[in-house]
Amino acid sequence: MYEFIKGTVEFVGPEYIVIENNEIGYQISTPNPFIYSSKMKTNVTVYTYHYVREDLMALYGFESREEKKLFMKLLNVSGIGPKGALAILASGEVQQVVSAIENEDESFLVKFPGVGKKTARQMILDLKGKLQDVVPDYFPNLFNADTLPAAQSTNIAFEEALLALKALGYSDKEVKKISPELRKEQLSTDQYIKKALQRLLK
Repeated sequence: MYEFIKGTVEFVGPEYIVIENNEIGYQISTPNPFIYSSKMKTNVTVYTYHYVREDLMALYGFESREEKKLFMKLLNVSGIGPKGALAILASGEVQQVVSAIENEDESFLVKFPGVGKKTARQMILDLKGKLQDVVPDYFPNLFNADTLPAAQSTNIAFEEALLALKALGYSDKEVKKISPELRKEQLSTDQYIKKALQRLLK
């Protein structure tokens, strides 16, 4: 099916983006749609996966082939569907997830929304030693937090970030717990989300 779609970013929401190509708008669910907020009306390449089931047809999109490959691997794990796989990718970098699986780090994996001990064990059982094509240059100890640059922001960006976190499966209680600390920052929506996920995964 589609390997990727090149087009103009026309819409960004909490759960998906719309890419216009040849006068057709493609609704694409992505791990963190707001990374495309700064690319509105510009051309981007989104690596896509066409998901088809009896009750669902959807396009899922990713910034890199590595993200796409890991998403496809996660779909093969019992107990993980598209929404759960997206939440895992949004919450952690590809290398982080691979490192946790290869090191059998259940305590890290259960921090992702919707992943309990049973699912974490299943991820390790099904995927350990099978992710070489996802991160060919894999090395352990990749749990380095991103340094977030300073940026201007508004309450709209903060509220968008909260909506995105809820769309990923985090509960109101979890979101409210980190909201006071985040509200003090002046960040873009994408940066709010990244910072929130760092707090939620501690």
